[in-house]
Formats: sequence, structure tokens, C-alpha cells
Amino acid sequence: PCRTPLGRVRHGIIATGERDAAYASHTGIGPAGQKAAARAQMGVKGMSLTQMDEPTGGAPAPGGPTLANATVGGAEPLFKLRGISKHFGAVQALFGVDLDLPAGQVTALCGDNGAGKSVLTKCISGIHQPDEGQMFWEGRPIHIRSPKDSASLGIETVYQDLALADNLDIVQNMFLGRERGRIFLDEDDMEKAAAATLASLHVTTVRSIRQPVATLSGGQRQAVAVAKAVMWNSKLVVLDEPTAALGVAQTKMVLDLVKRLKDHGLAVMVISHSLNDVFEVADRVAVLHLGRMVVQDQLSTFDRQSVVDYMTTGASSRAVVASGSNHRKG
Repeated sequence: PCRTPLGRVRHGIIATGERDAAYASHTGIGPAGQKAAARAQMGVKGMSLTQMDEPTGGAPAPGGPTLANATVGGAEPLFKLRGISKHFGAVQALFGVDLDLPAGQVTALCGDNGAGKSVLTKCISGIHQPDEGQMFWEGRPIHIRSPKDSASLGIETVYQDLALADNLDIVQNMFLGRERGRIFLDEDDMEKAAAATLASLHVTTVRSIRQPVATLSGGQRQAVAVAKAVMWNSKLVVLDEPTAALGVAQTKMVLDLVKRLKDHGLAVMVISHSLNDVFEVADRVAVLHLGRMVVQDQLSTFDRQSVVDYMTTGASSRAVVASGSNHRKG
């Protein structure tokens, strides 16, 4: 029985390369498939971020390529979700959600109240763990079990309430919980880093980086929250209703800030009810309806009415002609 390659595999007297070739010949499963099977047997679904192995060369998703799996220009998105589901008791909040977030692009996540936008955001940021589905970071399968896991990847979330301490100044807020210095705080170093980050984002309207956050306008507070998010080597920034309750001038300042994040090569996800804001800064649009991703595609394939249709009914009969692009349904 040891004379055949497969027999030699079973008796443990064969080289690794010949082993892979033998199994491939006998079963039709190549090395990538063998690794996937081995990871499944070892319980890879229970592994943490640091236990995941390297990508297997971009093997296609189970079931073959679909429109939902396609990416612009064939490039692998920085972060993608596949089949994400989440329930709270008897309430199902998300149903098999697919989402792509490419680097250097702004993806607008739209949906009516109760569509599941906040739950999806909290799954991305590590506050909630999905019940089903898989997340991929730069092509590798991952599990985000906590906000610390999310931050370690380079994912920063700016929530609608901004999470700033009014009684602290700008520098103290930007380094809150991540202060520099061992015995004593390195105030000079933190001040220089905060000033450099604000300058790189062209935030020039604040009087002093040592002024209390309580004295800032709504747009300035949003700018500080975004700067706080991007100064930690972030790759993906999630903004939850960044222009809510802002005036016209402050809204323009925040939207310009979002564009600069894209220009820096970051992936940006903006959650917004304002279609004016969406059509001002977004490259892509994804729409949730009652917990389901009903469509995601390039901005050029939508008009305002079609987005409203998807948000309110989950479907649209309007067709917007765009070169080489079709609606991708989740």
C-alpha cells in the first residue's frame, strides 16, 4: 500500500510537496483547500485575531464569485463582511449582511431608523459580536471580540455623541487613555503630535489646542473627534452621523475633513440620513432595510430618489445608467 503516493501519505513517509500533490490528484482538492479544511478541523472559528494564519492566495468565496463579492477594479477591499447576522433575543437585527469597505474610498451607509446601521457599526467596532458570518481584513479572516481588537487592526469609530470630555482640553482629549510618558506625562510630545495631526487634516479654526473642548463649536468638536481617531495609525474610520445638528458652515468643514481622510488613503464609512452629504462625499453607497443589505454600488449608479426608494421599501424601479457598473445586492 506504500507504493502509491496516497498510500505513502497515509503511512507518513512522504515529503510535504508530494503529499499535497497526492491529495490533489486523489481528491481534487488543492493545497489551499487542504489548509482551509485543516483550519476548520482545528476550530479556527474560535481563534483570536493573533491566531489566524496568513491568507491562502485569495481563493474565491464558497459558492463561486457573485456580484455581492465583486469589488471595484478587482481589488481586494480593506475590510469586508460576509453573511453577518445578529439577534437580540427574539429580535433579529441583521440578516446575512455583506459589505465592502475599500481603502481610499468613502462608503455611505444609508437606512431608515431601525434598519440596523448602529448594530452593524457596533459589530465592526467590537461592541457586539455577530452570531453568524465572517469578517475579512486585508483578505484575512478575523474575529473582532472587543473594541481593543478593532483598534489593534486600525479601525476607529466616531460615534454621534463624539465621546469627548468637555472639561479637558483638545490635547488631553486626543490622548485620553493613551497618554505618553512613564512616570510623568510628556506634555510637550503630546502637544506636538496633536498639533501635527490637526494640521495634516487642515483643522485651523481652533484658537488653541489647549482650550477646553466645552468652548468649541459643533464642527470643531467633530474635527477633534476625527483627529483623535486618525492619529493612531488608523486604516478605517467609521463616522456615525458626523453632520447631525451642525449648521451649514460647520457641515461643510466636516465634509471637507471626510474628503481629506480619503485623500490620505483611509477607508471611510459614513452613516448619514442626509442625502446631500452622501452625494457630496461618497464614492459608494450601501443601503440597509430592516436589517438586510438591499444594495451596494458606486455612487454614480444612484440618484437621490433611488436611494430613498431602497431606504423605505428595500427596492427601486429606477435605473440610473453608469458605465460598467451594476447594482450589487447583499
